Amino acid sequence: MTNDAQTPAAMADNQLQAGFVRQVMAALEAEADGDLRALVKQLHPADAADLFEHVPAGQRGTLAQALGPDLSAEILAEMNDWVRDEVVAALTPAQVAETIAEMDTDDAVAIIGELEPEDQAAVLDEMEDDDRVAIETGLSYPEDSAGRLMQRELVAVPEHYSIGDVIDVLRRDDSEATDFWEVFVIDPGHRPVGTMRLSWVLTTPRHIAVSDVMQREQTLIPVTMDQEDVALRFQKYALISAAVVDTAGRLVGMITADDIVHIISEEAGEDILRLSGAGEGDINEPVMDSYRARVRWLVANLGTAIISASVIGLFGATIEQMVVLAALTPIVASIGGNTGNQTMAVIVRALSTGQLTNNNRKRAIWREAKIALLNGLTIAALLGLGVALLFSYPKLGMVIAAATLFNLVLAGLAGVLVPLGLKRLGTDPAVASSVFVTMITDSMGFLLFLGLATAVGLTDR
Repeated sequence: MTNDAQTPAAMADNQLQAGFVRQVMAALEAEADGDLRALVKQLHPADAADLFEHVPAGQRGTLAQALGPDLSAEILAEMNDWVRDEVVAALTPAQVAETIAEMDTDDAVAIIGELEPEDQAAVLDEMEDDDRVAIETGLSYPEDSAGRLMQRELVAVPEHYSIGDVIDVLRRDDSEATDFWEVFVIDPGHRPVGTMRLSWVLTTPRHIAVSDVMQREQTLIPVTMDQEDVALRFQKYALISAAVVDTAGRLVGMITADDIVHIISEEAGEDILRLSGAGEGDINEPVMDSYRARVRWLVANLGTAIISASVIGLFGATIEQMVVLAALTPIVASIGGNTGNQTMAVIVRALSTGQLTNNNRKRAIWREAKIALLNGLTIAALLGLGVALLFSYPKLGMVIAAATLFNLVLAGLAGVLVPLGLKRLGTDPAVASSVFVTMITDSMGFLLFLGLATAVGLTDR
């Protein structure tokens, strides 16, 4: 990996300079491959990966071919997923295999896992036996599991070693591990029994036994654990790296903090986009994929809007008697929707971070109900007073205040109970919660306000 210093082609805000991108495009169009490679060599791998996003989709494969061997494993690993798919599609299986062979297994598994089955087979056929077996093993684990996330390149030593023996192992030329912070200690069955940080190894005399230095308490990650749970475990215990074990407790890999940073960012982004029904939300995603992801939730919203409209239709006679109700009705529904969305966002985040569990579920429901009640009392008082003064009709003010209070309490409860219910049913609450919460707050807002107005006999005076 190159150093982290910013290159001349990159601006202070970490974006590529427009003039540099134009130079690259000119060299690409002129088929000046030598000039093109010289320009790209100036870039940090992450900036070189960003360069592919600035190139029109139809020319990304051409750029990859022009770079040839200068399209390094680091650049490929840093690319946006959609852009990388285009680049890989433009390369031969042999070229892809050669580049992937330079990667850590976690990055290699991630890239090959995105390929179509026939493309996977073609690339794997071009790889050395050891690399192929390692990647096929990674692909055998469930998607988004620790087995897909882990890297197999690590340093593991037996407990009977001395510190001097460990240092000799680290200095061997045949060691596959390059980036690591801990040395794992294993028993004869290859089960992890402890860890040693590199700082301990470097500051301990050579004759001291590993068993006298190592830390026996450690956090082990089951190979089938979901990557979101892995990230939560790293966050909770402030881990730098952790051993991954199979069902028999044997050490099969390790996960490092740099992988977790990516996972946390990815999962947080997914939850935000799912709440809005925007799919993956990547600007490089094909138009039809984005369309299919978004339109189904728009259709669902259309259905809920029809339900809400039908509620209004039930009170057509009341609205005819007092036209101002039509102007005030959306206020009750809108405030309820905002309340429900606030609560829903808090609960979805609590579920995704593991804060909300079976043990504190009742407390969380009661907490959000109290917040919704306090908000309801405040907003209802302000809205009721304002409407009463604006229309010089105290009864109208009391009706809209009561409807607002009840709707905000219902919205708060819906914001908690809908995500919890979807979670219990095995559905991702970040995906579907907003549709149901909106339906409840809109429909109940209309029903409460117009129903109360009908019950008390509000009419134009």
